[in-house]
Amino acid sequence: MQYRYIGKTGLRVTPICLGTMSFGSWSSEAESFKIMDKAYERGINFFDTAEIYPVPPKAEDTGISESIIGKWLKSKQRDSIILASKVAGAANGWFVPPIRHGYTAIDKFHIKRAIEGSLKRLGTDYIDLYQMHWPDTVVPIEESLIAFDELVKEGKVRYLGTSNDSAYGLTKANETSKRLGIARFESIQNNFSLNNPRFLDELANVCTKESISLLAYSPIAGGVLSGKYNSEFYPQNARYSDYMSSKNTRLNSQAERFLNEKSLKSTQRYLEIAKKLNISAVTLAVAYSKQFTFVASTIIGARNIEQMDESLAALDITLSKETMAEIEAVQNEIMYPMF
Repeated sequence: MQYRYIGKTGLRVTPICLGTMSFGSWSSEAESFKIMDKAYERGINFFDTAEIYPVPPKAEDTGISESIIGKWLKSKQRDSIILASKVAGAANGWFVPPIRHGYTAIDKFHIKRAIEGSLKRLGTDYIDLYQMHWPDTVVPIEESLIAFDELVKEGKVRYLGTSNDSAYGLTKANETSKRLGIARFESIQNNFSLNNPRFLDELANVCTKESISLLAYSPIAGGVLSGKYNSEFYPQNARYSDYMSSKNTRLNSQAERFLNEKSLKSTQRYLEIAKKLNISAVTLAVAYSKQFTFVASTIIGARNIEQMDESLAALDITLSKETMAEIEAVQNEIMYPMF
């Protein structure tokens, strides 16, 4: 197994991380245990979760994913696993998280409440990487970072990260930490895939220059890059099939972002590239995501243990320059299929 370091930290992680957002909704507790066991046995040491998981977020379900992980962790050596979690982002943006009565903010009060809840559910006294799930457009970043820094000083958190942020947001946070002389965001967890290479536009430059690592999520674009939607009929019990028929307009919009005419067209091209390489489209997509030096780890997910094999196969694959050139040609021809 080859390992990579997150940012300028001592966190030595596997190039694939197990995401757990399905634990407690699409995946039962028993199935979640099987998924974690398989990842652990394959050598994966990095697990990512959040206080509002599982998805789709519901008030009655928040924290279930962390609780499932906590039960599983009891049978493992704690220091054999790099554990990441997140505090829910602010309620003043695109989404109001169904936690703390929908009044979440990235301020000291909510950060402190969130960490105590996560530690209790996970059954541990520290989290290796604690992340801001998405930015707060109201609370000054100085206040947020000082509160996060206190968690590091208290030993409840080893390192900090952000998620779903912009080049401006990451740069401002980084420079603020420098100015105040406090712990900084060592990672950024953003969407990055064959169908969404937008990170390469500017954020990749920030990460490279400042030694901040990308933790790439949704490498198979929510399942779209598997090719399962490239047929006459969309599959049943699939994420975006469900989201498209939902009465929740936010889920409808998310489905449209991932699943549209351009994304299906580009996916078809990637299916052809994968076929030439004699690998699955899922393996190609995960291999692409972990190909870049600014990526510390690529976050995969699974509803069941059978879905893991094609993603884990990417551990042993490095794409050639010729394949990367083919991929770039598709991306230049079909620009930004995920808007």
